[in-house]
Parts: sequence; structure tokens; C-alpha cells
Amino acid sequence: MKDYNKELADLMMYVAKEGASDLHLTVGRRPSLRISGELIQLHKKEILTPEDTEGLIFTMLTKENQDVFLKKHDLDFSFTFEDKMRFRVNSFFQRGFMGAALRLIPVVVKSLEDLNLPPLLSEFAMRSQGFFLVVGPTGHGKTTTLASMVEIINREKAAHIMTIEDPIEYIFTPQQSIVDQREVGSDTNDFKTALRSMFREDINVAMIGEMRDHETISAAVTAAETGHLIFSSLHTNNAAQTIDRIIDSFPSDQQGQIRSQLSNTLLGIFSQRLLSRVSGDRIPAYELLIANTAVRNLIRENKIHEIDLVIETGSESGMVSLNQSLIDLVRKGEITMDVARSYSLNPQALAREL
Repeated sequence: MKDYNKELADLMMYVAKEGASDLHLTVGRRPSLRISGELIQLHKKEILTPEDTEGLIFTMLTKENQDVFLKKHDLDFSFTFEDKMRFRVNSFFQRGFMGAALRLIPVVVKSLEDLNLPPLLSEFAMRSQGFFLVVGPTGHGKTTTLASMVEIINREKAAHIMTIEDPIEYIFTPQQSIVDQREVGSDTNDFKTALRSMFREDINVAMIGEMRDHETISAAVTAAETGHLIFSSLHTNNAAQTIDRIIDSFPSDQQGQIRSQLSNTLLGIFSQRLLSRVSGDRIPAYELLIANTAVRNLIRENKIHEIDLVIETGSESGMVSLNQSLIDLVRKGEITMDVARSYSLNPQALAREL
């Protein structure tokens, strides 16, 4: 019988040595690492059997969570290896077999500068109230950006910060602030329940890992409306789509109210992608919407389709379109034109401007 603790430790060594962001365990394939965006099999390891994936996954789970996983066939959890490496893990069933995807969470929360993100984001972190969203596809650094913004508050302000996550990813060390971190499933039943209870917990800032339903969105917007600074994320492509997604998640008879609340509370929306760099690692391209008077009026009047134009013409106030960001990266030699074209939401306009 294999020693799966030893096998897992060996895989952790590969992750650290190769600088991987993810580890994938799938029956019928060798363990695979994602390095600088590319998926690479570990050819020195054997092809995984059903017994291997079960052994490796169960090594990371408590007995209680093993039972939950077997019942639900899908489980998100965090896993810490020897107090040295921390992972966000999704375990799942596919074709009747167990599989898992492990995302490495850096121990240190990086600064905006280290992440190649715009310094302007720090201004949103220092606001006293409002609603700020970081959006984009899965695996493109949304949580890392939010963590960097929360760490600015932790470092520079005396505030009570609450994070609500599924699972907890970055662990914050309280500095100027009190930082309480709640994990859905173990510390609270769900996002919306935790959000509602924060009104009785003297919270200044809340970071919600993900907004999954209109009840959570409603609680978040109401919290922003009543004097709290709220950060969260959505799996959307850009600012305009994000606003549409939020409003469309509500029943039609409630959309007017959420539109009004959103127009009053929204601070901005930051949409990001991590692109393959010429030098081999990854660098972000992004869109930044700042909720000025024009943007608030467009939300209130349900003219969301005009927001893209406001971003394109709002560079003087700090707004950035995705194409502008991609063009800047191409001109600096950070990414190739092919990479820029593949990530642009309007490749024809990108080609005209380059």
C-alpha cells in the first residue's frame, strides 16, 4: 500500500521547486502542474489510478470532510502543508472517479506594485464606505488583488475588517486593524447569513470572496449603503457586464431598487486578466471603471451599454479600458500582439490603435 502522505509531500516539493500556481490530480494522467499559465505533466510520476487520487485527496481531508465530499461529490476547502504552503482545493468526481485542483496561495500578501497593478487601487482601499468589485475569469488573480487592497487597510488604518470566504485563502496578520476571517461551512452557513450578522459586529470593512446570488448582493449593497466599505468579486468579463449581471440577478420588480442602490454605492469595478509575458511569467491586463457622476446616471437610467464609451474617454480621471491596457503592454514589450489579440474584447479596435 502506498504512503500517500509521502506521495503528497513529494508533489508539494515539485510545486515549490517549479514555481507552479496549480497542481491537478486526475485519474488516467500523471499529476500536472500549471507553470506560467501552461499545464505540464510530471513525467517522473506514475499515471494516477482511482486509488491514488482517493488516497491523495483523503490525506488532505478530515474524516468529517471526507464524509461531506462523498455525499456532495464536490468540496472546496483549504489545505496547509507543514505550515509552509497553503492551497485552495476543489475536489470533485468525474466519470465516477475522484479528482482535485489545488491552487497555491502565497504566504505573503503582495503589494499592488509587486503585482503590477495600478497605484490608484489604493485610493479605493482608503475610502470609508462604498462598494468595489474585482472581476474576471477564474484563476486570473481576483482574490490576490482583493487581498492586496485589504492589506493596505490593515497596514494603514485602525479598522475592523471581516473576510467571508469559501474557503479562506490568504491569512492576514492583524497590524493597525482587527482582522476576523470567517469560512463558509465551518464558521458560517453561507455568505448572506454572515453578511447580515456583520451589522451587529461593528465592522468597518468586509471582503466577500464571491457573490453567488441576489440575496448576497442585496446584503452587500445594503451594507455599503449604511456606512461600510465592501469588497467582492464576480466571474464577469468587464464592468458593463458586471453591472448587468448584478441587476439581472434580481426579480424584475426589484431591479429598479437595486439599480438605484448600486448607482449610489458603487465606487468602481476592476476587471483583470493574467497574460503570458514575453519573459515567461504572467502580468495583468485590466479595465478600471470609476463610478463618477456620469456612470452613476447611466446605471440609474439603465443605459449600461454606454459605460464602455465612458471608460474609453475617461482616461483623464484614471479610467482604463482593456484595450488601452493591452496596447500599453505590447508597446512596453511585455506581451506579444497575438496574446493581446486573444484577450481583447474588441480585437478590431485593438488592431486599429496599434
